[in-house]
Amino acid sequence: MIFPQAVTIAGSDSGGGAGIQADIKTFQERRVFGMSAITAITAQNTLGVRAIHPIPVDILASQMEALNDDFSITAVKTGMLVDEATIDTVVSRLRRFNWGPLIVDPVMIAKGGASLVNDDAIKSIRQNLLPLASIVTPNIPEAEALTGMRIRSIEQIEKAAKQIQKLGVETVIIKGGHSENKQESRDYVLDENAAFWLEAKRIDTEHTHGTGCTFSACITAELAKGATTEYAVRTAKAFITRAISDPIYIGHGHGPTNHWAHRKENT
Repeated sequence: MIFPQAVTIAGSDSGGGAGIQADIKTFQERRVFGMSAITAITAQNTLGVRAIHPIPVDILASQMEALNDDFSITAVKTGMLVDEATIDTVVSRLRRFNWGPLIVDPVMIAKGGASLVNDDAIKSIRQNLLPLASIVTPNIPEAEALTGMRIRSIEQIEKAAKQIQKLGVETVIIKGGHSENKQESRDYVLDENAAFWLEAKRIDTEHTHGTGCTFSACITAELAKGATTEYAVRTAKAFITRAISDPIYIGHGHGPTNHWAHRKENT
């Protein structure tokens, strides 16, 4: 038996709540062995991002090649990819490697509002990365950046998902955490065969740092185990809802989610 193995290609969050740290915590909780290729080192905490240092692309390429030479990878996700050169490096290796489904979390804006990528990077995500992806998981501001649309209504969310799907990605999930709905967090899922909404009660908390990373990492872990897309997405929605609803109160700003909260319901 080959143990499920997944890779996150993303930035390092020194505060531990997002980025590769959140991804590997999630992989571990879902009983998948996690690996990483680091795209950037950030100096950040729950109060915000202080500095970003991109990793040289030759080092990034070496990380990915080392993983490919030794492990049996069955799913991969991307997070913060910083710039066009980083995206080109990732795309060129993913085209060569057989790493299973690709989940793209198009990280563009930090929780505190700081921009994490430039315009050229957004263009490269649209043109080069998304055509390789099985799933993309933008929040509403990221969906606006990918489409150029202003998104406020349900109809606009559905229209944006169709527009993003036309870029070549199989399944689009537009997350509803930034919506104006104060009662529910509703995520719209559009794939090649169906469209549906995932609903959960909105939780009034500032402890949501790393929610997008955790959600997409959980999807990646389930796909690494061979789950269907719908099962993986529904599992990830339940996982992140529990992680938000049972906070651990760390830091003085937008605190992290609780990656082990789901254990309470499974004991």
